[in-house]
Amino acid sequence: MNTIQLQSDTLRYIGVTLSNPHHVAVEPGVTVVIGPNGSGKSTFGRIIEKGWNIMTNSIKTEGEKPVIKFIEFSDIHSLSGCHVEYYQQRHEATMNDEVPTVAEIMGGNVATDTWRQFCSWLHLEGVEHKKVNYLSSGELRKLLIINMMYQQPDLLIIDNPYIGLDAASRVLFDEAIAAIAERGTSVMLLLCNPGEIPDCTDIVIPMQALTVGEPVDCRGNAAAVRESMMTLMDYAVNLERIPKSPREKLPHDVTLELRGCNVSYGTRKIIENESWLVKSGECWALAGPNGSGKSVLLSLVYADNPQAYSNDITLFDRSRGSGESIWDIKRRIGYVSPEMHLYFRFEGTVRDVVAQGLRSTTGNYGAISRAAAEEAMAWLSLFHLEHLADRRYTTLSTGEQRLVLIARTFIKHPDLLILDEPLHGLDAARKRSVKAVINTIVRRDHPTLIYVTHFLPEVPECVTHTKTLKKLKNP
Repeated sequence: MNTIQLQSDTLRYIGVTLSNPHHVAVEPGVTVVIGPNGSGKSTFGRIIEKGWNIMTNSIKTEGEKPVIKFIEFSDIHSLSGCHVEYYQQRHEATMNDEVPTVAEIMGGNVATDTWRQFCSWLHLEGVEHKKVNYLSSGELRKLLIINMMYQQPDLLIIDNPYIGLDAASRVLFDEAIAAIAERGTSVMLLLCNPGEIPDCTDIVIPMQALTVGEPVDCRGNAAAVRESMMTLMDYAVNLERIPKSPREKLPHDVTLELRGCNVSYGTRKIIENESWLVKSGECWALAGPNGSGKSVLLSLVYADNPQAYSNDITLFDRSRGSGESIWDIKRRIGYVSPEMHLYFRFEGTVRDVVAQGLRSTTGNYGAISRAAAEEAMAWLSLFHLEHLADRRYTTLSTGEQRLVLIARTFIKHPDLLILDEPLHGLDAARKRSVKAVINTIVRRDHPTLIYVTHFLPEVPECVTHTKTLKKLKNP
């Protein structure tokens, strides 16, 4: 790839304007664009992908324009060639007949040595027969990367690639990025956490407040550059302003108990003979590698999986199937996950998204009351999002959307908090702040907590128990 020179003072794309005072260039090799949530990183990547010489954008390179591919989490829809209508659909076998498997998407590629090499790089072996919407968030990201590599781009831009990757996969991903660059494909990583800057990085471009900073040479100096980029992360919350619940809690002894639970789709086993007792007020981490079934297990608890009713499950001292409705269950649970974020396509305002969390639904059902709107604003204010209250949710950056969904989860003041990778897409400072909010809520309100993460430093200090799932071997 030849050097890409961004020559104009301002860069524009779909209503967003970036300042480019240094007229930065994207060199061949591995480039990292780093900045906090909302700083304009994804817009910068999109401009490089397809914003050439439109509006004020003056972008040049010697020779022909390079082939550029952009990967983000939502690309599951274009990858599969179909549109999954709602995130619970992945748990409903009869609703997935037309959703393709990985082998059907990738075709003959899955029989090649190149496929096996890519899968080995990213620990994705054996994924060929899974339906695409059954992939874990980490597996999905790996598949998207492999799919793009088959198209042999000159520049591969990846937005927040470490989201959903366990510790081992992060190491393998770094090795894969280095190998991809050595093969002649340049790579740009859009990151919001300086600690994720890989050692193979050549250039770091900082961003803040929709401004493209001066590039920094990272070769042989990655540790120092990681440290210096921490100054970009300036964010904190006032823990004394965490809203209190206006509603009384219903007492219970056992929050959940699973006894010998099993989940399978066809001949593929996802959960096998799993038992788990969680008492009221306990704080658990749910651990396991990508594809071990953590989100599937939680779908049994949250009543999103029809197979819950063929298993022996107790929730809030009541056996599943003893007369409670799905909404009785959901009313007492606050739940956020990468899959919920992926399929959350609510077109309303940010205020409405948070306020609707009081209703235990994912759609827009009726007008928002004044009291609900005021509660929503209190949570938005806590996370410094009040200026976005009237914006459409779909116009926010990925990190801003995640903070909104976290506020939507907390507004219920639930008896059970299920936080499945809640810090996905948040920058380092926002991660620290959300962790502090979780710790404070647990100390003050004593909810039961189940916390899922692939990255141990993200586990809140309030967690005192751990359940670990193993990835099952399937034929």
